[in-house]
Amino acid sequence: MNQAGFVELIRWNGVIKYSLINWKGNNWANGCDFKGNDLSHVRVSAEQCGGKCASTHGCTHFSWSKWNGGTCWMKKGHVSKSNAFSTKDWSMVCGVKESSKGEWVRVWEDNFDWNGGIDTNKWEFDVGVGENGWGNNEKQYYTNNRVENARCELFPGSNNGRLIVEARRENMENCQFTSARLKSKAKWTYGRLQIRAKLPTGRGLWPALWMLPEKRTYGNAYWPDNGEIDLMEQVGYDPFRIHSTVHTQANNHMKNNHPSNSIIVNDAVSNFKIYTLDWNADKIEMFVGDNNNPLANRIFIWNKQGDWTKWPFDKPFFIIINIAVGGNWGGAQGIDDNIFPRRMEIDWVHYYQRR
Repeated sequence: MNQAGFVELIRWNGVIKYSLINWKGNNWANGCDFKGNDLSHVRVSAEQCGGKCASTHGCTHFSWSKWNGGTCWMKKGHVSKSNAFSTKDWSMVCGVKESSKGEWVRVWEDNFDWNGGIDTNKWEFDVGVGENGWGNNEKQYYTNNRVENARCELFPGSNNGRLIVEARRENMENCQFTSARLKSKAKWTYGRLQIRAKLPTGRGLWPALWMLPEKRTYGNAYWPDNGEIDLMEQVGYDPFRIHSTVHTQANNHMKNNHPSNSIIVNDAVSNFKIYTLDWNADKIEMFVGDNNNPLANRIFIWNKQGDWTKWPFDKPFFIIINIAVGGNWGGAQGIDDNIFPRRMEIDWVHYYQRR
């Protein structure tokens, strides 16, 4: 056994050799396969195969090959990584779904299926301008449960609704803009957060779906010592680029060394997309996809490392949904006063934990 994976004995031209399956991200590897137990298959890229398995009922493990332009073979049955075997084709991929810890169970949700105000049993509001524009020189005033800035609306001709977070050009409390910043009253340690959202566009906007810790546990400062998880950030002057990030005491934007990644999502402002955070004791992963494959595109992964200065993510966190206006990043190319009002729409927010 090797810390990088497991060693399998294989016979090659009559000679027994050792073949190392190097498990990447703990649950997938190149140059390996599983025998039989096929559930279904679909033509997708190798990068999408694991996400397709994760979103397919009954799939417990998978293999990918170049057959027919690239095929993901989803498989069923109770297996572990030790059931995989090495192949001579390093383009092949195999992996296991993280099902050994139990199935995902939805433990909290808000579907916003009505016309009117926010459910204050589930949400509360940050109000005002914060310290130094919420630490980022933001220009908006966050209002307290004001329907002009945060409300629920049914889709036309439907019983399904969505949350509207709206940034407006209006004077309030010495600010020229208003908006809303909602915080979930529920907090969790580990789990899967999924938010189906359609993003705004416009120079000067800075929408975000993210999480902060319930309280200060580590270090001398609440932030960044106790962490921040940014599932989705977007700035209005670059509206199709989706960013996912974590901040810690050792790695944060003040030090300009924060772990982050971004991808282009061409329909992020025209269609609803599903943003997913998978968070466990060993790693944080973030994805963007759609109803057919919520985990289609992994944006970011951060594996546990070091002490609390690099991994403070073992305490309860809550959800935040907001649109900032201006700020060091959102306002880096100025604010277009002619775009307002602008809205972010949230179809639903779901939180899952393994049971």
